[in-house]
Amino acid sequence: MTGTLHGFGLGVASENANGDILDVFFPAPMANISGALADALCSVSGTLDHAALSSLAKDFRAAGDEPSAELAERLRDSGRRVVASTLVDNQAPNTVEDAYLKLHMLSHRLVKPHGTDLSGIFPLLPNVAWTDEGPVDLSELADRQLTARLQGRVLEVASVDKFPKMTNYVVPSGVRIAHSARVRLGAHLGSGTTVMHEGFINFNAGTEGPGMVEGRISAGVMVGKGSDLGGGCSTMGTLSGGGNIIISVGEECLIGANAGLGIPLGDRCTVEAGLFVTAGTKVAVLDDQRNMIENIAARHLAGRSDLLFRRNSQSGAVECLTNKTAIELNESLHANN
Repeated sequence: MTGTLHGFGLGVASENANGDILDVFFPAPMANISGALADALCSVSGTLDHAALSSLAKDFRAAGDEPSAELAERLRDSGRRVVASTLVDNQAPNTVEDAYLKLHMLSHRLVKPHGTDLSGIFPLLPNVAWTDEGPVDLSELADRQLTARLQGRVLEVASVDKFPKMTNYVVPSGVRIAHSARVRLGAHLGSGTTVMHEGFINFNAGTEGPGMVEGRISAGVMVGKGSDLGGGCSTMGTLSGGGNIIISVGEECLIGANAGLGIPLGDRCTVEAGLFVTAGTKVAVLDDQRNMIENIAARHLAGRSDLLFRRNSQSGAVECLTNKTAIELNESLHANN
């Protein structure tokens, strides 16, 4: 082939009694592969046998990639089911292994949220019990639990879900995660990110880092460097409510405790604690002299920087304070009219 592969991974698959794949662990996913190695990998996919993995190890060595060659040999000799996923283009995943590779690419910081097509991922992923013995098919769970009890053990079921927690697959460098179950595989955590106990980061969402997360980063939401999400705050995701507006938080922003955000923010913005700003929220825009310039829907302030959203404690009105003069504000608000 000519061109660049979107992604490639060699992984260890878990399966049910019927041989259906439940999950795949890709220890060293790759992205944007070109040249002779891309030519060698473009047709590699599915379950690989001993000979295929030996051949793949030779291809990696020929390309000067010794770590990948050694990985192929370790997987070859493991006795486990080894699968490969090759993403020729950035298209929607077609198999469970494709879906898991894309989630790994996000959590390994090879791509950023919205950087890989995840369309149709929900129907692909099986809903499984995540246990201390790995993923278990729900139809086999009761028997596994009984077997464990008869052996004097308890099979610990941490969750029943389509998405596992990220830290069982990768722990990105330079992060702190107080409660690992609250970060899904497919989350992108930039270096310097701290996720406290009540923080949550969904798949295809995350942070540039550094930053503090004590609230919820919903699917599709990206938070810029130096921003702080206060305890219990919420960002609206593209999955909830069917909206197609991508919510993002710029750099050096503060979303106060128990606040909510339904519009994208620019840099250096603040949302007061307890205030939920949705796209349709009526906002009184104030200039640098605290005079009201206009009363508009919050969607018209989307993506703008240096804004402070607050609720007037006397009138109850939602206000947006800026550091701009009345003339500058009018020009800015009506620039696209």
